[in-house]
Amino acid sequence: MSDNTQSIFTAAKVLIDGPSELVFDYAIPEGIGDVVVGCRVRIPLRNRNSTGTVLEIGTPPQSDFTLRPLHSLIDPEPLITPTLMKLGRWLADYYNAPMEQVMRALLPESVRQDAHSEKTRKVVVLENMPDEEARQKLAKKAPKQNLILTLLEAASGQIALADLGGGSVTASVKSLEKKGYVTMKHEAVRRDPDEDQEFMESFPLKLNPEQDVILKEILNPENTKPFLLHGVTGSGKTEVYLQAVQHQLDLGKSALILIPEISLTPQTVQRFKSRFASLQDQVAVLHSHLSQGERFDEWHRIRKGKARIVIGARSAIFAPLTNLGIIVVDEEHENTYKQETSPRYHGRDIAVLRAHMEKCDIVLGSATPSLESFHNTQTGKYQLLKLTLRADHQTMPIIRVLDMKIEAQKQKGRMAILSDKLRLSMENKLKNGEQIILFLNRRGFARSLQCPPCGHVCECQHCAIPLTYHRTEERLVCHMCGYQSITPRKCPSCGDKAIRLQGFGTEKVEEVIKKVFPQARLARIDADSMRRKNALRDTLAKFKANKIDIIIGTQMIAKGLHFPNVTLVGILNADLGLHVPDFRAGERTFQLITQVAGRAGRGELEGEVVIQTHTPHSPSIQFARHHDFEGYAEQELQFRNQFGYPPFSHVATLGTRSTHERRAEFTLENLHKRLKASVPPQIELGEPMPSPLTKTHGQFRYQLMIKSTSARLLSHHVRAILKQTPPPEDVNIVFDMDALSFF
Repeated sequence: MSDNTQSIFTAAKVLIDGPSELVFDYAIPEGIGDVVVGCRVRIPLRNRNSTGTVLEIGTPPQSDFTLRPLHSLIDPEPLITPTLMKLGRWLADYYNAPMEQVMRALLPESVRQDAHSEKTRKVVVLENMPDEEARQKLAKKAPKQNLILTLLEAASGQIALADLGGGSVTASVKSLEKKGYVTMKHEAVRRDPDEDQEFMESFPLKLNPEQDVILKEILNPENTKPFLLHGVTGSGKTEVYLQAVQHQLDLGKSALILIPEISLTPQTVQRFKSRFASLQDQVAVLHSHLSQGERFDEWHRIRKGKARIVIGARSAIFAPLTNLGIIVVDEEHENTYKQETSPRYHGRDIAVLRAHMEKCDIVLGSATPSLESFHNTQTGKYQLLKLTLRADHQTMPIIRVLDMKIEAQKQKGRMAILSDKLRLSMENKLKNGEQIILFLNRRGFARSLQCPPCGHVCECQHCAIPLTYHRTEERLVCHMCGYQSITPRKCPSCGDKAIRLQGFGTEKVEEVIKKVFPQARLARIDADSMRRKNALRDTLAKFKANKIDIIIGTQMIAKGLHFPNVTLVGILNADLGLHVPDFRAGERTFQLITQVAGRAGRGELEGEVVIQTHTPHSPSIQFARHHDFEGYAEQELQFRNQFGYPPFSHVATLGTRSTHERRAEFTLENLHKRLKASVPPQIELGEPMPSPLTKTHGQFRYQLMIKSTSARLLSHHVRAILKQTPPPEDVNIVFDMDALSFF
């Protein structure tokens, strides 16, 4: 044993960066620094160097082999706090996810990889100003050096080298540096995602009696339960959030604001940066649309304590904030808080757990709370807070439901996109200079291309869904995998030229509106039209400035947006998500309609909502029409309780995916037999069957549903069987705890 290994006194268990979950023990040599859990380290791996994260510190394991020592610390301080490490271990256990994948969630790629680093620039700093005689000599013999000193004097003694002329003045600067007049330093430059934005300072609003009572409840230190803030659309929930955050900042604490959609980020950031104008540099933003450099800078600003307010989407729940005072989960009911890839965590649930660990306040807010959260208030786990009135005494919009079966008869069987009632309402609003939102949760021009004589539908080669026609690109596009195809002029199956478009999307609606209202200024907001960075922010800014009359959009515009001049909302097809094989279909439809309807009448003018549907008597539509969340919740919870669905149980899906259909099916059948052979009585196993979406991205999919009143028991039972049953190489197994999607 060498002298180096003789000095080793403890060992570190290190999770190696990479696609596989490798965990190795390494010795910690003396002099390397303070190695603690959460540190990033460089380590030897076979015949190369690698990087990893320290999971545990302890005594070396008993072994005949000498442990290889760590090379070095990447950072002197741990990047993962003890609380976040504890949260990560819980997440890995509950959602049955590999720790490597959990680490990828805790530490973004921009932070883990050496390729990303702090951006710097060269800065010239004035150290000593020469006396008058020396200045005169410089002016004669070195006028460029004299000019640099003059510019530095005017710029308070510091200026970027690039602003002085970059490389062309480097020699002059070095000459001044030799004379002791200036020094050249490297200065960190923040890559600010909102650097081109100006934020006008705003001030706290006077709360109405309901808001005042709720704020006092949130700030009461004796209340330790999570809060569910159920406030109707436009009731001023955001103002309550802002004042609650201000209280925590005054106490020297930090705040985390979660939002469900990146599309909501511009308005949310604007409201917080305007309110906390004196602390703008302390507001950080985290979401997937940031560049790697922006994400690197924002994350490290948070870690170093330079940012005390963090606004972000789902992954921001892992922001390395310290001394947390409050977590706000806005629109807590949204499905987008659920991660679709491993680790398949739910951002709202992890937020509640982190608040418990950090011993801080947490507020879940929504006009249409999830039934899981609402049920938790009934069982005493959460405390319910209610805002029943719109702020400033605004009235709820009038909602009209139109039966499109009758409308089709009026239009003699033609596809009706705009009903007569909606068209007339739009005419009146445009005459009065008011704004309109049209909602349709389907992008593209037509949902499919079908041949009436033979029934052939053009489908994706890799997914079991019809291709959507996009007129802008003149292509058929798969919205699942992105596959594109040229639009055929005749049926690929029978050769008939009668092939025609079926259904309609936002592109088709835009074309129709341009013909019906040629003078109106339109904008379309969907995933196709908002690809350019900041396109959504710029479009919403124009709409706010009344430079756009009508917005046509998907669920990107369904929630969180506040435009006082919007007086009409048209929901063009309220049935899109209603008739799918999912017990949550009705709940989602109710939530979506209520949220979209809430965009109308948020100013001084009365709002109107027109819902076009083929199933006008659906409970989801009728309860939404009357703004009756509690009525809908009571009926739906009775149904869920009767069939043992959440929130009265936990539901997970176990699925197999493979390019070979029979192997995917056989693997799941084998897993089902093993699960069933030792299943505890508290677990209810479904039968293996093809997924509703039987094929996607070239893989066939099979799944079974598992229910239990004990989430931990369910997860551990599945984990035990999966460990005993390695799948074939070409079969992927997907376990989704507390599943929200069954496709």
